[in-house]
Parts: sequence; C-alpha cells; structure tokens
Amino acid sequence: MPNAFCNSGLLTGAVATVIIGTLCTYCLHVLVRAQYKLCKRLRVPILSYPMSMKYALEQGPQCIKWFSPYAPGLVDGFMITYQLGICCVYIVFVAKNIKQVTDQYWEPLDIQIHMFILLLPLILMNYIRNLKLLAPFSTLANIITFIGLGMIIAYMFEDLPSLSERQMFGTVRNFALYFGTTLFALEAVGVIIALENNMKTPQYFGGYCGVLNIGMSVIVTLYILMGFFGYLKYGSDAGGSVTFNLPQDQVMAQSINIMFAIAIFITYALQGYVPVEIIWNTYLNQRIQNRKLFWEYVCRTVVTLVTFTLAITIPRLGLFISLFGALCLSALGIAFPAIIEICVLWPDELGPFKLFLIKDLCLILFGLIGLVVGTYVSIVDIILSFSPGAINQSD
Repeated sequence: MPNAFCNSGLLTGAVATVIIGTLCTYCLHVLVRAQYKLCKRLRVPILSYPMSMKYALEQGPQCIKWFSPYAPGLVDGFMITYQLGICCVYIVFVAKNIKQVTDQYWEPLDIQIHMFILLLPLILMNYIRNLKLLAPFSTLANIITFIGLGMIIAYMFEDLPSLSERQMFGTVRNFALYFGTTLFALEAVGVIIALENNMKTPQYFGGYCGVLNIGMSVIVTLYILMGFFGYLKYGSDAGGSVTFNLPQDQVMAQSINIMFAIAIFITYALQGYVPVEIIWNTYLNQRIQNRKLFWEYVCRTVVTLVTFTLAITIPRLGLFISLFGALCLSALGIAFPAIIEICVLWPDELGPFKLFLIKDLCLILFGLIGLVVGTYVSIVDIILSFSPGAINQSD
C-alpha cells in the first residue's frame, strides 16, 4: 500500500481507499444477494460464481442470453488469471526478501537465481492435495504475518518526516496504477463467496454489522494506515512491499524479511490450490480416463512452472500487483456482480425508473474503464521498466 499511495498522493490515497473499499464491499453484497435469489429460484443450496453467472444470463435480457454457455469459462478464466497472478507476486516477494538478507552475508546473486532455488520447494508445496493439511501452515503464516506487521509499524513510526514533504495528490495516469494495486489488496471475491457458502449461519454474513462489513472495515482501516504512514516514511522510494524499504544492515529488519518470506512461501500452496482445482476438476478430470493421479500432479507442476516463468521474466512486484488487480478484479469484483444483478432482477424488479439498471450499468462502465486503463498503464510501465536507465521503484 505505501507504493500505491506513492502513485496517488497522501490525501487522494486515503479518500480513494475508503471509496474503493466501500465500492468493493457493496459489489460483494450485490453478488451475494443475487446468488441468494438464484438459489431460491433454482431450489439449490449453493451456486459457485461461474454457475451464478451462467444461470443469471439465462434469465437476463434476450440480447445476452446467447452468452450464458460461455459465461462459466469467462469467469473461470479471470479467476485462474488472478490466482496465477497472486502466485507470481508471491514468488517475486519471497525471492526479493531472501535476496535482501543473503546479500548482507554472501556474494550478491541475481533475483532470478533465488527464484530458481525456490522452484523445487514450490512444486513440492503445490503437490499437497488436501486443504486440511494446509490449514496448520496457514495458521502459522497468519501468526508470523501479524508479528511481522507489528515490527514493521515500529519502524514506520520512527522519525516520521513532515506531511509537507510528501505529495497530497498524484497524477491521473499514476492513479490507474494505484487503482489496480488497491483492488488487488482489498478484493478477494473468491474467498468471500467460499466463506459465505461455508458459514453455519450465513444470515450473519450480510447486514450493517455483518461479517463482510466488519471484516472489510478492518481491512480498509489497516491498509489506509499502512499506505499513509508507509508513504509518509519512505516517500517516492516506497517499494512494492514495505519490507523492501527496511534498513537491511539491522538484524531486526532482516528477521522481518525472513518472517514474511516464510509466511508468503507457505501461503503460495493455498493460492495455487485454487487454479489447480478449477483447471483439474472443471476441465480435465472428466476428460482423462487413465492415470488420473499422475496427470493431476502434472497439472499442479505446470501451474507452478507457469507462475515461475512469469515471475522470473518480469520480476516487478508493484507493477505485477497493479496489472492483475486492474485486469481481473475490475471484472470479478465490480462489473460481473452488476451484470448478474441486472439479469436476476430482469425485467420486473429493476425498481422505479429502472434505478437498479442505471446503477448497475454505471458499475459495469466503471469496472470496464478500470480494467482497460489500469491494464494498459501497467503493461506500458512494465515495458518501460526494462528500458535502459529505468528506475524500478515498483520492485
């Protein structure tokens, strides 16, 4: 988030994070309510996001019904791309944090070499097929993360410069990078839907004081604090992760790097589980008749190799985050929920003067603009970052 605030400015970043957080929360409510209506109509207990899109389009305007058979593939495509993007970010993050520590004690190595060293352990981690086996590791990663955040805050609040030394407002162009990064940080539509579907008391999920609103309020507040004070502390030098700005000659800072590297390495398997589940269970399992276990492990290996190849080719953490946030979450978190709601309410429940239709069309337009502009700016900046003399602050 400090890198995001570097692109937006202190004041713009703080206000826009509240607005984007509120928008993301509202769109998640829209999606959950629409899914609930669909479940009642179809008399089924649970619908996945892709199937919700399919059945919603079947009930929507005539001009888009033809696309309903292809809708699950589109949603799955965005979900897979997003999850693979997270895995790419994790590989770069772990390698960069390890490099910062090892460079203090041994001959410095390229970050790509550190990624090669991580490749085999990552493949083996992705071979874990049972989520229950990953649960203890996830708990450990969360504990490490919270301890590390406390230590980072101690660094961030030490010798803070004056507010006058930082930009209050960023440029319109850089706001596109901020938008993608903030969406990446705030939006977790796949996790939210899975959480709501697996709650014993899903009625507590929504509502003004429900699980979603409370959880998102805490997250938005935490990210504003980290982004605001991180940018205030490090200014234009703010890296793709605040851990990159810590004084590397201090043992405490090195401990933070190692802690976060371990936590994110563990979490890689959880993030890699999602694309494997979608690709294998939805598209490959029924088509493969022999040696299924072997081919499932091949699938897991390929997923890891794809993320590794992307990470080693473009090791730009901040730009990676912005790209995948704008590309995938503008659609999954904003535009698609609005499309589903239009179709579910079509044609008789769109409210007076078709207010729901107008509102959802505005959300779709906003999501598409964020997708196109954010993706374009991120790709251009990734290309420019490889030009001679480029300063890669997004690393």
